Amino acid sequence: MPDTDYSLHLMEVARMMELAARTAPKSKGEDFVKITILSGKAIDKLADAMLHFGKITQKPNFDRDATGVRSCPAVVLIGLKDAKPASLDCGACGFNTCSGLEKATRPKTEFSGPTCAFRILDMGIALGSAVKTAQIMNADNRIMYRIGVVARHARMIDWDIAMGIPLSATGKNIFFDRN
Repeated sequence: MPDTDYSLHLMEVARMMELAARTAPKSKGEDFVKITILSGKAIDKLADAMLHFGKITQKPNFDRDATGVRSCPAVVLIGLKDAKPASLDCGACGFNTCSGLEKATRPKTEFSGPTCAFRILDMGIALGSAVKTAQIMNADNRIMYRIGVVARHARMIDWDIAMGIPLSATGKNIFFDRN
């Protein structure tokens, strides 16, 4: 733990990341991107849920990522909920038409799909805008799929897909060079 507690600074960074994600461009100007910031007891709930999920699914590295998350004062979640297709009939989602995508059955998996590729791109641009903002403000961060999976599984969010961005301020970025 650093000598200085940077929690308040990192909460400000998280709020600026939220702003960056909200104002990121969206396909056809239609916004299905969801954003929230976890802090305090919600961080411990998430970390505990990550440990539990890793154990019950026997999937690797949920424990490792839970340790990193637990040491963070803030986690930014970015995802999609009820994203309507962009009505381009482009086929990138795997269906010939957007109406085919809309009629598709949503499996009970880590994320609820299929999802319009343009809406996934919107989410990606929002994620990129958020981490760019964190980088400009010198906050260590990393986009993590496991955080989004568990936030959904633990019903911390009711979105269809999500990614998490934990924030830290130490002498070395704790989210890289992990064992």
